Amino acid sequence: MNINRKLPIGIQTFERIRTENFLYVDKTAMVYQLVSAATPYFLSRPRRFGKSLLISTFESYFEGRKDLFEGLAIAELEKDWIQYPVLHLDLNAEKYDAPERLNIIINSYLARWEKKYGRSEDEDSLATRFTGVIRRAYEQTGRGVVVLIDEYDKPLLQAMLNEPLLEEYRRILKAFYGVLKSADRYLRFVFLTGVTKFAQVSVFSDLNQLNDISMDSSYATLCGITAEELVEVFTPEIHQLGSNYQLSFDETVNKMAAQYDGYHFCENSPGMFNPFSVLNALQKKKFDNYWFHTGTPTFLVELLKESDYDLRLLIDGIETDSSSFSEYRAETSNPIPMIYQSGYLTIKDYDPRFALYLLKFPNDEVQYAFLKFLLPFYSRINENERGFFIGKFVQELERGDIPSFMERLKAFFADIPYELNDKTERHYQVVFYLVFKLLGEYIGAEVSSARGRADAVVKTSDYIYVFEFKLNGSAEAALQQIDEKGYLLPYTVDGRELIKIGVDFNKEERNIGSYLVG
Repeated sequence: MNINRKLPIGIQTFERIRTENFLYVDKTAMVYQLVSAATPYFLSRPRRFGKSLLISTFESYFEGRKDLFEGLAIAELEKDWIQYPVLHLDLNAEKYDAPERLNIIINSYLARWEKKYGRSEDEDSLATRFTGVIRRAYEQTGRGVVVLIDEYDKPLLQAMLNEPLLEEYRRILKAFYGVLKSADRYLRFVFLTGVTKFAQVSVFSDLNQLNDISMDSSYATLCGITAEELVEVFTPEIHQLGSNYQLSFDETVNKMAAQYDGYHFCENSPGMFNPFSVLNALQKKKFDNYWFHTGTPTFLVELLKESDYDLRLLIDGIETDSSSFSEYRAETSNPIPMIYQSGYLTIKDYDPRFALYLLKFPNDEVQYAFLKFLLPFYSRINENERGFFIGKFVQELERGDIPSFMERLKAFFADIPYELNDKTERHYQVVFYLVFKLLGEYIGAEVSSARGRADAVVKTSDYIYVFEFKLNGSAEAALQQIDEKGYLLPYTVDGRELIKIGVDFNKEERNIGSYLVG
């Protein structure tokens, strides 16, 4: 069965979605709840998570476009459909590589609004012009003004590595956004979106009345797609995707959940599917890393390397307090806030006693794409080779070809620095950890960063491998530890062939030395 319904990939305009008959996941009940109050709001979400569409939905609502909301939840809730003056500022689509770039885009919006509402001669700065537009719009219409700002932090994010430019953008935006407090009497509704939280950003020091709903349980599902919404809206497309992989409907939903679900924006909230990846997978009828490919995390990986952060902690999950959700500056001493706010980590658990959050990769797309992206930064394997090497690893273990597997593993350690010390020991451990974690995408693989259990266990259809690596030790000692610690005991009744592999890492060669198979 061939279904050709329209999926809104890359379409961020609510009016177009509704007038051109694109599929729409109805969020308007929450929209109504928000617009019913006059509170200024702020919402942070990762890129491509529906923030711009949400802003556009607010715009259509406050323009009184009742026709666009027919059949949606809000149509049963709203009776008046009053038209308000709307000022919509979108900072997303500009390249902010010089101070004048920010001035140009803000000036273009102000000029457009001033053409409609007028300008006073004494308004000679961006802030005074913004104030004047808001006041005149209120006076001319007799209604409170609606201000919608999309991606408020885009200039700051692009200038993050350029401190003088970053400081200039802070200065401009602090004055500009500060208008929203001084002009409060003229405002009906204010909503700002971005990737980073505003709590520690100096541009918001004058705007302390904002209600940050980023971790508000009432709005945890405002952006993204829940499991229920996925099935309710996209059932025909899910059937089509599944047929390409000979999967049942339930198997397809489960695979989509493993690949694209798992975002949590507050404690005990429902898991959210990444909307960009979901729509692309359904449109192309293929599972792939769609969201990850739209923005490579080079800056974050460099931050990790500079910090000498133990990558194994990042992979297994990190406990942190609420500071990771509001810290703005990218610091080598603590790279986790930026990684979380960029969408590569999400909340997976919460300990209310100590107010500690467990952050982990949200799903398979992010986890395995991120780990593959890391490989060239920790070994000499380049971007084009990494998939080839991992695939060969899997094939070799599946057919029991241990010599080929070990020879290939040596290639990943070829650039260990000459002098083996504490830092290079960490490097060795990270490379080892990356390889075995990546095997887990295709076959059962468990890798340990703690003592007391085998360094790695890999399960194929015919074999169970137990690996033990010794740094400055011997392959014999590694095998002996497997026996003495009983690492094979949990698998003795499994039925598959058990293979133990002891490996020593040679500090003179700075690579895998001898290994023994038992």
